Amino acid sequence: MAKAQVSSDIVRLDQVKVSQYFGCNTFNERTMKERLSKDTYKAFKSALKKGERLPAEVAHAIANSMKDWAMEHGATHFTHWFLPMTGATAEKHDAFISWDEPGQVVERFSGSMLIQGEPDASSFPSGGLRATFEARGYTAWDPTSPAFLMEGPLGITLCIPTAFIGYHGEALDQKVPLMRSMDVVSKAAVTALAMLGTKSSSVVAQCGPEQEYFLVDADLAKQRPDLLFANRTLQGARPPKGQELEDHYFGSIKARVLGFMQETELECFKLGIPAKTRHNEVAPNQFEIAPIYEAANLASDHNQLLMEILKTTGERHNLAVLLHEKPFAGVNGSGKHVNWSLATDEGHNLLEPGHTPEENLQFLYFLAATLKGIHRHGGLMRATIAFAGNDHRLGANEAPPAIMSAFLGQQLNRVLDAIEAGEDIVSGARQSLGVANFMTIEKDATDRNRTSPFAFTGNKFEFRAVGSSQAIAMPLTVINAVVAEALNELNAQMEVELKSGKDVKAAVQAVVRAAVIETKAIRFEGNGYSEEWKQEAARRGLPHAKDTVEALKIWEDEKVQAVFTKSGIFTAEELEARTHIRHEQYQKALSIEAQVLREMAETQLLPSITADLGARASALVKVAAAGIEVPESLKSALQAQAHLAGVAQERIEELRKQLAIAESVESIHARTVAFGHQVRQAQDDLRDVLDTLEESCDADLWPVPKYREMLAPLS
Repeated sequence: MAKAQVSSDIVRLDQVKVSQYFGCNTFNERTMKERLSKDTYKAFKSALKKGERLPAEVAHAIANSMKDWAMEHGATHFTHWFLPMTGATAEKHDAFISWDEPGQVVERFSGSMLIQGEPDASSFPSGGLRATFEARGYTAWDPTSPAFLMEGPLGITLCIPTAFIGYHGEALDQKVPLMRSMDVVSKAAVTALAMLGTKSSSVVAQCGPEQEYFLVDADLAKQRPDLLFANRTLQGARPPKGQELEDHYFGSIKARVLGFMQETELECFKLGIPAKTRHNEVAPNQFEIAPIYEAANLASDHNQLLMEILKTTGERHNLAVLLHEKPFAGVNGSGKHVNWSLATDEGHNLLEPGHTPEENLQFLYFLAATLKGIHRHGGLMRATIAFAGNDHRLGANEAPPAIMSAFLGQQLNRVLDAIEAGEDIVSGARQSLGVANFMTIEKDATDRNRTSPFAFTGNKFEFRAVGSSQAIAMPLTVINAVVAEALNELNAQMEVELKSGKDVKAAVQAVVRAAVIETKAIRFEGNGYSEEWKQEAARRGLPHAKDTVEALKIWEDEKVQAVFTKSGIFTAEELEARTHIRHEQYQKALSIEAQVLREMAETQLLPSITADLGARASALVKVAAAGIEVPESLKSALQAQAHLAGVAQERIEELRKQLAIAESVESIHARTVAFGHQVRQAQDDLRDVLDTLEESCDADLWPVPKYREMLAPLS
């Protein structure tokens, strides 16, 4: 594929090496180095490294080069692409044209257009940071995330990743806090490395998010109002065969699905998204795509792009892509496993155990900091991934529990237990030496625990409780924040130990040992799904927020919020805004679900059920008229069905009542409780009876596609 030509045709992946076209639709550093003058490129790299503002002449030179590159590829428009607090992406397209002389246009794109835009800030969720009459907001170019080209039906658009801020500089998006948190954890980690004898100019938070999703034939999905408006099925009886035979996981990929996956990967590769792995997941028609590690902010942008690519590619294959955490009851839901680590500017992973005692010391120091952060702020970690969709998934026997714990494996636990006891481990034997000469800690020398919400997997931690539809920016921001706070505390303790005359090894041993003892409660190796663990976690004092209603209380705790405000990741006003938005989004999600289910029940499901009742009753009358004795069992079954239909009508009225009550509550906190408890319970009660009625209703009369149709193999 030529660099100056973007084809909308599907390229056979076995005919062209990925390396030949990877990133061809991005204005990445390689492209910039080729197209910019040496001085301009050097100035760009210098400003990027120092975090300084680009000089106007440099920005203008980059803008001209970017415009020329984009137009050579066929671009006619550009947009500032950003991540507002909706959880989705936003963009406003402008043509490159400008008046040159009367009646003539010319393509122009200046440095100021590249660096700054001005969308309407009052129409996005702001939580009170912007009023309706305060519309001014700004988008600011993020030079760390490459501009890219999006191919449309009749043209190409240059997309420029940007931050989104208000008139007074307040963060109105998910990118700004993430970038702030990356700076905070970098400074803390650089200080720690200096104490350990390693010089590094910066440390970068790394991420590789695994994305799970369901595929459903689009013709079937379009017939389900709940899938169209609530992104999940609000009613549906379980099919005769679900995932009981465990034959879908890692099974052979059907041709239709494989074609979709291959086109998705092609689009990813062209946009520089390093999609690595594809496979069938546990549930029928559930799949996963996973990328290689990147800097956290770039991984966040790429994951947002990936979700868009999945949707648009699905449309071309007549497939509906369901990213909801629990689109189908009774089968596994979907998550987004956020793999996180820290790496130096030279690429050394600080959570890599290493092969020498010195590397082990460094690893154990950063491991201790991570455990300390998760132990202290497990409630915050839980609150970060709390929203309506994830409530259906967390705590079930298919996903991480709502209790935050960390899995390390037998070998690491043996090492930490020895440190706690003041012993060393050398070649598997324990000796009381007083100075740490730790054994070589092998990567992947332990089993995995799929029930752990925060598990160490060899050289990284896997935050498995993040929801599949969730933007990963906030979970990453929180991990960075809590680890940075812990590192700063360990660094302060190291200073004390070093000033007391201890050498680095002894100081690390003392600091790590204290952290190991302090954080022991967060380490758990057993079955996170079990009732015994819930009881054990309570004895250990670990927080357990069972749903979003409880989790948001943790989010609003003053000690929790101080993690952000003291570090400068959020201002108090920005945090208050996000709290307000989270309450509103939760309430609106449940309100939409309740209204969709009520309408489906009243206008589709119950009429079909009563039609079935009438047909059966008429049939029995005809049977009796023919002189055939009607068995009592048939009469009883019909009577039971009629009774359930009456119960369904009563529960429709109860749902309508609870919805009206919740909508009338003025306090935002009380309204969240009303929706999360009363409305949701009324919704669940209605679903229960509708699911039962579906199983006895004439299949030809049932008005929406059933689970057995939607979860049938896609061929």
